[in-house]
Amino acid sequence: MSRTSDWPLPADSLRLVLPPTLLQKLATHPLSRDLYPSSLGHYRRARDHQMSREQHDDHLLIYCSEGQGWLVAQGQSQAVGCGDLIWLPPGMAHAYHADPASPWTIHWVHLRGGGADWLRLAAGYGDSPVRHWGPQHILISGFAQLLEAHHSGYRFQPFLLAASRLRALLCQLPLLRPVRDAGLDLDGLHAYMRDNLHQRLELPQLAAFCNLSKFHFVNRYRALTGRTPIQHFLHLKIEYACQLLDSSPCGIAQVSQAVGYDDSYYFSRLFSKVMGLSPSAYRRRLSQGRGGA
Repeated sequence: MSRTSDWPLPADSLRLVLPPTLLQKLATHPLSRDLYPSSLGHYRRARDHQMSREQHDDHLLIYCSEGQGWLVAQGQSQAVGCGDLIWLPPGMAHAYHADPASPWTIHWVHLRGGGADWLRLAAGYGDSPVRHWGPQHILISGFAQLLEAHHSGYRFQPFLLAASRLRALLCQLPLLRPVRDAGLDLDGLHAYMRDNLHQRLELPQLAAFCNLSKFHFVNRYRALTGRTPIQHFLHLKIEYACQLLDSSPCGIAQVSQAVGYDDSYYFSRLFSKVMGLSPSAYRRRLSQGRGGA
């Protein structure tokens, strides 16, 4: 079990450590067993706050919303400032402390469950445990919602809700805007893709738009999103094709041309690969009233 900081709390801070019986319930309940908090808190202007761990068994997230601190992990020391989110996976030795001149305000949660690793990668955490998301109200409010389980008398249902809110918070990470990392502006690139759904943009064109070589462009994009840029562009096209099939009288050939494919048979094969059924079957399914609401 990971050791939680025993830093003395000021009056406007909060630390909530879950008892073993509650942790056991969360670890076995079907709605929480793959992701749940084990301890959480909020330290405001945490002067003299520090922690060092050689071993720990859970994931740890720390979001800095004010001030500055320092993190040592993987043999490297780096400054942590407002808008930075630290994600330390199990087994990663680390130490961190608040900056003496401008102590940080942090929101943090220790979490467990098999879903955490997948969510960490989906959020773009690779080699570095720190990402700069910028000041994000949705993160601050998300951590605050987790702490609403405080004063519950360790009843199970409030913490089951906290587990659900934790999942929602982590699923928000890849959607946060702006997302800009190492010269790659995902917002700008994705807008460029959406503006050119009617064309056959290839990898060299997308890399040139980002002023990167094809090699660095693909590797950087995959590290941030978990997929290739061509895969994302294709999925945007199919998404738009579904919209046309849903809401317009366009024939399959017209839909194919609208998303940049002169060969409607080739388009149909791509559509089937993504959606699991052909464009005509997709439209027929809707017309028969099985599209869902």
